[in-house]
Amino acid sequence: MTTQYEELRQRAADFVDQVLIPLEVKAELAGGPLPAEDQQLIRTKALEAGLQGGRHFVEHGGNSWNTVEWFLVEEQFGRSTNGVSWYVPNSYNVWKAGSPEQQERWLIPALRGELHDAYAVTEENAGSDPSGMTTVAKRVGSDRWLLNGEKWFVTFGTVAAVIIVMAYAEFDGQRVGTLFAVPADAPGVEIVADLPFTHNYPHGHPTMRFTDVELTDADIIGGLGNGDELQRLWFTEERLGIAARCVGAMQRLLTETVDWAAAREQGGSRLLDYQGVSFPLADSAADAAAGRLLGLEVARLADADADGKLVHGKASMAKLFCSEAANRCADRSLQVFGGRGYMRTFAAERLWRELRVDRIWEGTSEVQRLIVTRSLERRGVMEMLT
Repeated sequence: MTTQYEELRQRAADFVDQVLIPLEVKAELAGGPLPAEDQQLIRTKALEAGLQGGRHFVEHGGNSWNTVEWFLVEEQFGRSTNGVSWYVPNSYNVWKAGSPEQQERWLIPALRGELHDAYAVTEENAGSDPSGMTTVAKRVGSDRWLLNGEKWFVTFGTVAAVIIVMAYAEFDGQRVGTLFAVPADAPGVEIVADLPFTHNYPHGHPTMRFTDVELTDADIIGGLGNGDELQRLWFTEERLGIAARCVGAMQRLLTETVDWAAAREQGGSRLLDYQGVSFPLADSAADAAAGRLLGLEVARLADADADGKLVHGKASMAKLFCSEAANRCADRSLQVFGGRGYMRTFAAERLWRELRVDRIWEGTSEVQRLIVTRSLERRGVMEMLT
């Protein structure tokens, strides 16, 4: 680690320890959302610490981090529970391809903490398979579109001011994947279901319906027909971010569990001295270290402008390994804590519950395995392993 990287990592760690972690139990007992004053505290402290907007450009209110820097901060955010880091001002990476007008309207205010965006891609019968997507935007006039469809699991959909919607744009007999910026208050946009999930996070993942929503060419993000490529870049970043946060979660689990097992006595010996406790912790340490090295290597390749499809495959490999490893680590740690580990006021219980979704969202572990296998064939085994 260079001095620059270490300073950033420590700044993020201090923010997590001093601002986020103290608010976790309050969020848990409240069922997810924090009071407005706590939300504002997180936003203010994040802006003061320069932790907002990660990889977005400084001129837009971000920090222009490279991928390694961003990974190091996401890793620290992963040490917190209850999604309290979701209050840190941020925005989806596809806005980099947006027009100056779109960036001025949606991105810059988001990085000031004034609004939030949401990303709508999943559908009831088209999860990770875009060929099954039924949401369409039909051309009606020279520059107007009518959007129709239903999207599931729209994270931040309950609070977003703008919804990034993946749809098939239909015009002149053509049908191309395209991203649209849809104002959440536009006529025809509605939340039709907002169901509870396993974790207690600040914002929901509602089902949203779009009925004859009127849009124009000015609402297209990154150009007509570029949705698939922008989404691939989005998935690459999201999957690497999941890997980073899973690594941070494993670090916290190990720290708290080792401290507990070293101080707790049973049968005249420390818990840590029993192989039934120490061996699983050693396995978790190996998982955490291996996952971190893999994730940082993918970040390094991204910063070196390596082949984008290779980086995409390796990001899937990192997401697969780290999410599976973090779930193993959480289960082991909860077992060491015994009954305390089953209490929601203990981080081990919350992480055990929250980490489960990392094997599902942004592509299930099964989907990641398919991507990795195809990358082994197309990019080459040694390219994927070295």
